[in-house]
Amino acid sequence: MISLELVHTLMGLLFAGIAVVNARDAASPRRWGNAAFWGIYAASFLAGSHLSDLANGVLVFALVGVASTRRMGASRSDDDPREVREARARRWGNRLFVPALTIPAVTLLGAPVLKRATVGGAPLVDPKQVTLVALGTAIVVALVVGIGMLRPPPSAPMREARRLMDSVGWAAALPQLLAALGAVFAAAGIGQIVSTLAARWLPLGTPFAAVATYAVGMALFTIVMGNAFAAFPVMTAGIGLPLVVHRFGGDVTVMAAIGMLSGFCGTLMTPMAANFNIVPIALLELPDQNAVIKAQLPTALFLLAANIGLMYFFVYS
Repeated sequence: MISLELVHTLMGLLFAGIAVVNARDAASPRRWGNAAFWGIYAASFLAGSHLSDLANGVLVFALVGVASTRRMGASRSDDDPREVREARARRWGNRLFVPALTIPAVTLLGAPVLKRATVGGAPLVDPKQVTLVALGTAIVVALVVGIGMLRPPPSAPMREARRLMDSVGWAAALPQLLAALGAVFAAAGIGQIVSTLAARWLPLGTPFAAVATYAVGMALFTIVMGNAFAAFPVMTAGIGLPLVVHRFGGDVTVMAAIGMLSGFCGTLMTPMAANFNIVPIALLELPDQNAVIKAQLPTALFLLAANIGLMYFFVYS
């Protein structure tokens, strides 16, 4: 049976390759910092499932230690000249989006196929991980499509992966770290504390008030944490399940789905979501550090209001 472990292995091999490319770049003054960070990150993907909690915690501390030395950063030593890149862009035009669009297309088509696939009567893919396995498969397919279209040198995919990840830097690890922090908060009982404070200070006696508090709380907690996955276990344990579901009889599936969307509204409004709102500024060299957030803020507020309405209408239907 194919499980998420295969996706972890592919990701680990990718980051290990990025670490090797960095280590071999003698022209980069930050090659060892980059190589160390991505090498440790690769180890967490390749061996994390087989290590103890303590060992995985040591890897996390090592990542933080390397990132805090400020010895990471993008290298321009192997970049193609700007004129060459612009000429390639003009040649291919909008066809350059084909590999990127292949990812969602193959994921959407592959998930239901993999869900029904069996070998000897047993599921081919772990039923709980079908979507993620389909996504990993789609990325491999998109890589093959891109290579077939562009005919780059064999080293180009890894060099370009290295260029992108070095530009993103430590922020690439934020989603995992913040999601893990959310799980820690849930295990520590923060959800119960949130529930107690909300019941004491907020009027939660109506179904709409419970829905609005849950959705807005998801957005606000995401703004603080920088990741909706970190907010979800806390707000769901504190507000969603006890009030929306148990007290007022709401549908847990609808609540969870729209609750996550409400959290993503918070993602659009916070610099803590560095990989979404800070990295683009660095890549595009924008002068305003909050330019992305300012552009997204009206949309985020409108979507949050829409999510509250949708949840109230559907969760009690």
